[in-house]
Amino acid sequence: MAEFYEIEPTLENYWRSVILFGRNVASYKFALAKSLYDLKVEGKTQVTLDQLAVPFSQYICEHLKLVDKQATSNSSKFLDFCRAYNNHDIGQNTLINKTVQYGFVNVIDAFHVVHGQELPQRFFIDARKTQGGIILTDEIFKLFDHQNGSDLIDETEARWRLVETAWSMNLPKNLVQIEHDDTGILVANNKIKRVNVTSAKAALNGYQKSKCFYCFRPITITVALDESADVDHFFPHRLRHCDPQKPINGVANLVLSCITCNRGEKGKFDRLPSIDLLKKLHKRNEYLITSHHPLRETLIAQTGFTEQKRQAFLQDAYHCATLTLGSSQKWQPTVNGSIIF
Repeated sequence: MAEFYEIEPTLENYWRSVILFGRNVASYKFALAKSLYDLKVEGKTQVTLDQLAVPFSQYICEHLKLVDKQATSNSSKFLDFCRAYNNHDIGQNTLINKTVQYGFVNVIDAFHVVHGQELPQRFFIDARKTQGGIILTDEIFKLFDHQNGSDLIDETEARWRLVETAWSMNLPKNLVQIEHDDTGILVANNKIKRVNVTSAKAALNGYQKSKCFYCFRPITITVALDESADVDHFFPHRLRHCDPQKPINGVANLVLSCITCNRGEKGKFDRLPSIDLLKKLHKRNEYLITSHHPLRETLIAQTGFTEQKRQAFLQDAYHCATLTLGSSQKWQPTVNGSIIF
């Protein structure tokens, strides 16, 4: 959905459009994204492919140890060399040479392409033909100098874990369910096995653009625990025993909230939010559905195969919750920032 980054054309949301909405046929864009952050921290501007290959291959090798399937294709010379390195069959110099030869064939060209179009802002310039590498732009330095720069890397890692988990489970996508457990981790469940995937905060933050779902106050996910955003159940968690068909711990019902809204003096706690906030939840979920699996397929499986059915699902759940909790318990926050979604 192009409007995710066109409504508010900030560098952060251009970056998120790449990570959340760019095509996922291999995990290389995630490795490249994390490598750009490393190179920026090192202060590099002109980067040869040899230099880029060091962090890029390192991230791919690390993730291969977690999940062997890092692409939708059944074969990849580059991934085979990374596996060989992990098995100590080749050394780092050979890995770097093979990464330069095979690792960047498509990812450099495709990184800034979202929905079939080139983004108007670039984080690096392809200079392979003229200088044998890439040139980092001012935008990448501005992006990661922002106070939420490190959150973007956490979001990138979370997105990578979600995508590779869906690939590794190797079953029809609609059988992969992503739920939230009591430790703050998203868990993939395909009815046969459960896999701990990633932090719920990192997975959800990009879709809320580092803002509280309720009041739009700026939030962060990387500071001390007592100051970090909360993962909140829109429909209160105490409704979890009401009906097993209502996925209280599912991603459709999870939002990130500032501490004030969730458990402050006039916070939500276990009250039911207002009907206006239900509309916002539906809109947020539709953003998620425009993304690739597993979040997209989880939401569809849990709430409906068309937008009309998903809206009706939420409305039915809201009616039920109102009858259970009482209509006088509706909660409405005070807006503390620009309304951006």
